[in-house]
Amino acid sequence: MITQVSHSSSPAPSAQLNAGYIWLISVCAAMGGLLFGYDWVVIGGAKPFFEPHFNITDPAVSGWANACALIGCFFGAMLTGKLSSRMGRKSLLLIAAVLFVVTSIGNALAHNLDLFIAWRMIGGLAIGLASNLSPLYIAEISPASMRGRLVSVNQLTIVVGVLLAQLVNWLIVKDVPEGATAEMIRENWYGHYAWRWMFGLTAVPSALFVIATFLVPESPRWLAGKGRNDEARKVLVKIGGNQYADEAMAEIMKSVAAEKNTKKVSFSELLSPSLRPAMVLGITLAVFQQWCGINVIFNYAEEIFRSAGYSLSSVLQNIAWTGSVNLVFTFVALGTVDRMGRRPLMIGGSIGLALVYSALGYCYFTQVTGLPVLLLVLAAIACYAMSLAPVTWVVISEIFPNRVRGEAMAVAVMALWAACFILTYTFPILNDSLGASGTFWLYAAICLAGAIFVAVKLPETKGKSLEQIEDDWK
Repeated sequence: MITQVSHSSSPAPSAQLNAGYIWLISVCAAMGGLLFGYDWVVIGGAKPFFEPHFNITDPAVSGWANACALIGCFFGAMLTGKLSSRMGRKSLLLIAAVLFVVTSIGNALAHNLDLFIAWRMIGGLAIGLASNLSPLYIAEISPASMRGRLVSVNQLTIVVGVLLAQLVNWLIVKDVPEGATAEMIRENWYGHYAWRWMFGLTAVPSALFVIATFLVPESPRWLAGKGRNDEARKVLVKIGGNQYADEAMAEIMKSVAAEKNTKKVSFSELLSPSLRPAMVLGITLAVFQQWCGINVIFNYAEEIFRSAGYSLSSVLQNIAWTGSVNLVFTFVALGTVDRMGRRPLMIGGSIGLALVYSALGYCYFTQVTGLPVLLLVLAAIACYAMSLAPVTWVVISEIFPNRVRGEAMAVAVMALWAACFILTYTFPILNDSLGASGTFWLYAAICLAGAIFVAVKLPETKGKSLEQIEDDWK
């Protein structure tokens, strides 16, 4: 268990930091999160239009076309650990950005379903890389006093990307005739070109991400680990001045010195007794972030709102409300994660979700429809946006030792994507067998169990440098 230590050993007070530069490079790196959110959601708006174009009628084929990117996400996360340790964080961010550009154009130009799925899976690689690299990089360049807020910026950009994709999709197809059938869509502009524009326009923010990667320096912790100490110190000087650089380098070099005689990292080593507590914590939190059930609301919003008695036009409006609430309460997390700490937000959010899901299940059980269901859904999203969504990324980006951070975080993110696939795949089955009420009660039980796990296992890490957290594990 990590014990609380004095903050007096943290490098340089925040008043001496170059806050403008720190925020600039963090936002540039967090563009990976924006593309993660955008590319993840854009297919939802495109689905009613590319499916008629490719004549997809089999539910299994439909599910594969929508979920195939998760395969790429998993392998992208798996590759990130080794590649980021070997190539550096900045180089791999650039590769992810280029992949986003190429795959968005590839999907837009795909002339058959096989090509479309292939480009989606390669695009999933980019999502897997970005979902791992962006918070990892931000954690490594952030001063301890700002790290929670800065890593939470990555979640904020994910939310912005989700909302941006929803708005772009709506603007492209807002004039589609109400009640248009698949046959009508297949024969008109919407079936031929609307979905292509949805994917193709993803290249615009992707190109901005490519440009942004040239504005960020390499991670000073990665540079020091490779023996490039002068380069590492130059980055730290730019972040916080000479005093900050001296103190930060002293901590980093102490960590590097302890790692000199250790062998190369293997995945089996990550489960060694010394690393096991951090790995169990990181993997469990990553899985819990998905199994808390919130992505069911995002992925199956139409079914959830329709079963609550809403018409199609009202469903679209409600989806916009979910995106807006998600954005607003992510700002709440941004302002509280470094003041309140990680533990209170995670515990409070988990309990809040358990209560909301219990009420939501009761509404479905008693056939309460309309506004109460909408308000409960928005409350669930608010709880998630200010707790599990950003804070999980903060924690898994800071709890692992410097030497294994890339590999360890890759394993945690792989677990996250696997959990996401299981959640997405099982919801229709659970909904059919348990009903909407039973399904949400199950998610409530998972959230309650998650709150207990966080209360028992999650140490408080706010205000500590990454090296202090590493020493506390030892």
